[in-house]
Amino acid sequence: MTVAWDDIGGLVDAHERFLAGTLADSMVRDSVLDSWKRCRSAGLKPHQLLVPHTPDLALEEGFLRAADPVLRDLDASLGEAGMTIALCDARGRMVQRLGGDRQLRERLDEVNFAPGFDASERVVGTNGVGTALAERGAVYVVGREHFADCLQPFACAGAPVRDPLSGRIEAVLDLTCLRDDGDPAMLRLVRDAARGIEARLLEQSTQRERDLLAAYRRAGHDIGGWPRQPRIGAPGPGDGPGGGELGRIDLAVLREKAEELLASPQRTLDEVVLSGGRTATLLRRTVMSAAGEAGVVVEARILGGPRLRHIPAEPAPAAPPATAVLSTLPARLTVPVVPAPPPAEAPELRPAHSDDGAPGADSDSDGDMSGSDGRLLLLGEPGVGRLAVLARRRLEMLHEASGRIGTTLDVTRTAEELAEVTVPLFADFTAVDLPDAVLGGEEPGPLGTDTLMRRVALGAVHEESHLYGVGDSLRYVPSTPQARSLEDRQSVLEPALVAAEGWLAQDPARLERVLAAGIHSLITVPLRARGTTLGVVSFYRSEKPAPFEEDDLSLAQELAGRAAICIDNARRWTREHNTALALQRSLLPRGRPDQSAVDVAYRYLPAQAGVGGDWFDVIPLSGARVALVVGDVVGHGLHAAATMGRLRTAVHNFCSVDLPPDDLLTHLDDLVGRLDRGEGWAVENSQADSGIVGATCLYAVYDPVSRRCTLTRAGHPLPAVVAPDGTVEFVDLPSGPPLGLGGMPFETAELELAEGSQLVLYTDGLIEDRHRDIDSGLDLLRTVLAHADRAPEDTCEAVLDALLPNRPSDDVALLVARTHTLGPERVAQWELPSDPAVVSRSRAAVTEQLTAWGLDDLAFTTELVASELVTNAIRHATGPVQLRLLRDRALICEVSDGSSTSPRLRRARTEDEGGRGLFLVAQLTDRWGTRYTPDGKVIWTEQALP
Repeated sequence: MTVAWDDIGGLVDAHERFLAGTLADSMVRDSVLDSWKRCRSAGLKPHQLLVPHTPDLALEEGFLRAADPVLRDLDASLGEAGMTIALCDARGRMVQRLGGDRQLRERLDEVNFAPGFDASERVVGTNGVGTALAERGAVYVVGREHFADCLQPFACAGAPVRDPLSGRIEAVLDLTCLRDDGDPAMLRLVRDAARGIEARLLEQSTQRERDLLAAYRRAGHDIGGWPRQPRIGAPGPGDGPGGGELGRIDLAVLREKAEELLASPQRTLDEVVLSGGRTATLLRRTVMSAAGEAGVVVEARILGGPRLRHIPAEPAPAAPPATAVLSTLPARLTVPVVPAPPPAEAPELRPAHSDDGAPGADSDSDGDMSGSDGRLLLLGEPGVGRLAVLARRRLEMLHEASGRIGTTLDVTRTAEELAEVTVPLFADFTAVDLPDAVLGGEEPGPLGTDTLMRRVALGAVHEESHLYGVGDSLRYVPSTPQARSLEDRQSVLEPALVAAEGWLAQDPARLERVLAAGIHSLITVPLRARGTTLGVVSFYRSEKPAPFEEDDLSLAQELAGRAAICIDNARRWTREHNTALALQRSLLPRGRPDQSAVDVAYRYLPAQAGVGGDWFDVIPLSGARVALVVGDVVGHGLHAAATMGRLRTAVHNFCSVDLPPDDLLTHLDDLVGRLDRGEGWAVENSQADSGIVGATCLYAVYDPVSRRCTLTRAGHPLPAVVAPDGTVEFVDLPSGPPLGLGGMPFETAELELAEGSQLVLYTDGLIEDRHRDIDSGLDLLRTVLAHADRAPEDTCEAVLDALLPNRPSDDVALLVARTHTLGPERVAQWELPSDPAVVSRSRAAVTEQLTAWGLDDLAFTTELVASELVTNAIRHATGPVQLRLLRDRALICEVSDGSSTSPRLRRARTEDEGGRGLFLVAQLTDRWGTRYTPDGKVIWTEQALP
């Protein structure tokens, strides 16, 4: 919600609520609310202002020459608009005030908005001058948007005026009127006027350079005894073979070295190695025209290679405009060098002393200089070269940052990369503080002084900084620059920390030691991405003699902005990764199921790139058997984890009906095909399901009574069997297609396992990666498994240590099962003819066997169950009937016959003579069910042992 430009309604209430400490965000523009927060942090009181006065303020004469025509035109255009124009310095103190009627001027005098008084935000609160400085941009403030009560009758618009070469704010221009006369169009007027002053400043600079160039052209030999200047470029007419032109690379190198020499007042000479065995000697000298304009020239002398031919004189080119790179680049003249004019014009330019005190007019330190060809490379003002070099270095740093920050999707590592890039090129110490929520991938929520921050990265030129270390937790007090950055979402510059009481208040004892260690200036920048504040980064300087300046803010913000995007990407990935991992862990087995057929151990390792769809399972089956399953869904992330859960649930359901292994995979293959086609799954916008894309599975069933293991696979790696003597074999299973392709039957293989054998099932991430093919992985796995005396847990550890010393690039599921047998002493079996007379004998045999096992308490129930099942088999089925008792973790009673007809549980009506037998069996036992065999079926029951 944005409130109109007046006091009516919401702004009055919002201002009062803000002062009372309640939320007012929805009622106030963001820029105004940020200013209010800064005012509150500075301790301002809306009803009481102490405005200091500084007499005799003035701006630099060159600036005033550029500003006066613009201000006069602006004053004339406003006419009778009832508006005053204020020109303030870079600290917000008013220097001039123009226009406005008498009533407006008197009212402004009453509130100290007059020449000499301070209008900065930290002194008078939200207003066009101070807030434009704080925001470093144009602002419009009206009525109740002013923080101070005395300024609320006014409307004002302010804009900073920058030096077009350095980008520094040199002044602030402001338009002020009574609130009722205010108009948002004032913002456009003041912005256009500020740009007009900046354009005239640029014209002044380029005119000085043009004057210097003209003087230089007229001076010729009189500058340092250098010869007339030839062109270095394409050869002219008459150049012989191997002419003296320089290529683009040589010219670029010369230009770069000349800029550095121009920026270095302590250096006058440099030497540059060029292609073709040539060497260029660069000379820096200071010159001054007759009008008193100082300038610096850098000339080049080429040594070696062919001599270069002089060319006719050319007219002086016009100065090019400045180029904006970060802050505005200075205008520099690179000119074709021309022969000197007649000596009569030489007095126009008088050589000055070089910057190191050596004479620059008549001396020649190298006897060969005068005999070599030279060239004028750069001409400009003394500070221009420094700005050019700084701008280029900033570009290089940003280029490096774009390649080095965000190389991983790890929040902590991204913060460390920001510190590594900025130290020592930009700062001597860089500290990155984030809340724990960001480290965990969560949304951080509003950050402020009550937020617990954690230092996750600290780049330092040395260890004796006394700053908080990595891992330390801290809460910033409200007066610190870091707290203000988090609260106001604005960068804060503290050029002199020794005078920054708000910063010292965080921990006076510690920070006094920080100052003693030499740290002298600070920039704090909030890490913001996609409208959310993620943390704060602090840049400190100590060994660099120059403190941070206003110009450094833009580079700090750019670096922090790029890092914030990468941190937010890493945070979002962390959240998705944690969600997928939590989902997958919730879908994977929790603990080991109760069964006696095998001892199992397992491991699951998520991939470095993200959670995938690998899974494993140990599922107890009827008859003391156990199913071992390992599967792999292609891909990573939430979709793969959710698909894995679907398939694992489906396998459990198919196991509950005791399907044979090949039939189970056939049903699973059909399910995957339907999922890939999106059949039966409704999704948002009626789009089809995104599909599984690919899945593999290995399914094995082990029977501890017969010691037989039946296996089948669908596109999955071969299982390994470790015999009790240490022999390792990879089971030669028939190769089935991956799940979802359909149309091909699955084949099974059956083998007999000695007691104590180990069956090893795994996914392809264990044996295959980018640095190793699958055959090498299988050979290494065979070597590691050739130790039969290991327990399954030890086998898992040995396999992972040998094959996965580092975090895997793909998911890995590993399942190791050591087999047991159910000996003859725990199995009783009877073959029964299809004769009703055997029912009584079967009851007696059951009672006798249970007495031998010491299970007399179960004799009556088991006798009744066996009698009912045998009777049903003789009455309704065909073929031989078999009765079997197994004493495992439960007492198992099984009756098999040659019929494939499945019994059905139903509730008999009162008048029915039968139909209650199976109902009684279900009531007397814990579990019961049916499984089919190649020869018929088996009805089984389970009773818990006493």
